Amino acid sequence: MFSPILFVIAFLLSLSVHEAAHAWMSDHLGDPTARLSGRVTLNPLAHLDPFGTLLPLFLILTGSPIIFGWGKPVPFDPYNLRRPRRDAALISFAGPGANLTLATISAIIIRLSHLLIGTKAFTIEALLTPLIILNVTWALFNLLPIHPLDGGKVLVGLLSHRVAYKWDEVLNRYGFLILLLLIFPLFGVAPLFLILSPLVNLFLSVLLPGSPLV
Repeated sequence: MFSPILFVIAFLLSLSVHEAAHAWMSDHLGDPTARLSGRVTLNPLAHLDPFGTLLPLFLILTGSPIIFGWGKPVPFDPYNLRRPRRDAALISFAGPGANLTLATISAIIIRLSHLLIGTKAFTIEALLTPLIILNVTWALFNLLPIHPLDGGKVLVGLLSHRVAYKWDEVLNRYGFLILLLLIFPLFGVAPLFLILSPLVNLFLSVLLPGSPLV
């Protein structure tokens, strides 16, 4: 339906926005580690992770209905943060939050273009729809409340100190295993698809209502 090239371009932009947002928030909250590492940038070369980048490219080229991945982790030093647990949660949320913001801005551009230029807007919609799909999927995937995803750190930051300590220990020990189990197809369908697909479709129905391209 969409050219894989469009999805690859959208993926690189989504990755850059996600990781740069982590880095910017870390610097904003008092830790310059990411900025000094050259991560407050939209240059995708600064954020590529070998496996996390190749996986979504493979999913795109194979026509997978769910596309996700991750960039090179953004470094930060919790000792530079005023409130380490809360600030770490804000840094973690900044990436998915930036993806959802980019998806929303893209959807607004599509709506405005339909109002201003009529049928010519379908070209803009065709170009921006892959970006919206990828950013929504990436954001929701990364907000799953398990380590090493952003959602695990966000959850720990929201819990009370006592509960957060125990939950963080559990997530550090079993989080990656849980993630692998979610990705592994069960009876031909990955549990991750069953979890994410309804959420992604819900967001897309709001951002792109009635779009013939979704």
